[in-house]
Amino acid sequence: MKAMSLRNVPENVYNTLQEMAKSNRRSLQEQVKFLLEQEVKLRQGSSISKAVAWRARLNNRNLSDSVASIREDRAR
Repeated sequence: MKAMSLRNVPENVYNTLQEMAKSNRRSLQEQVKFLLEQEVKLRQGSSISKAVAWRARLNNRNLSDSVASIREDRAR
């Protein structure tokens, strides 16, 4: 895992991060790491947007209807 350090953090940002960490029962380092992870997840997109993208990719393919296939198998 990589390490990083921050310099010249504005006083109000630092104080707010400390308050957030305290209210979430985390260390300041854990709070900053949590916020960074959340931002990265948002940047990568939601599950819904990924599903929409997959549907768009598969839209023009000739895929069989799985429900019809299952019903055929059960009818045998």
